[in-house]
Amino acid sequence: MIQYKGALVLGALIGATAGVLLAPDKGSVTRDHLKKEGREIKDKLVDDFTEVKDDLSKAAKSGKDKFKEDMKDFASKASYKTEEAITFLEKQLAILKEKNKTLQQTS
Repeated sequence: MIQYKGALVLGALIGATAGVLLAPDKGSVTRDHLKKEGREIKDKLVDDFTEVKDDLSKAAKSGKDKFKEDMKDFASKASYKTEEAITFLEKQLAILKEKNKTLQQTS
């Protein structure tokens, strides 16, 4: 997209310059035409770069929002896995307590 706009602007610049230089006007009129065309091209470039900047900002924000959502999902999954690990450890601890109780009674 950026290359396409750059090519259009370059083509417009070359066309405008050629048209003005080949026109049978006085030097002052030709300079005025060149200044006018230059301002129009500058304005177009500013608009195009602003549009590209806005598109990049939107893409970055979208990526940031996606990252935040992925982190929430990860945290949620990690929390469930942690809960499963705690439950497993509690069961193992209960088994060890029972074995220990049995050992204490036989001594």
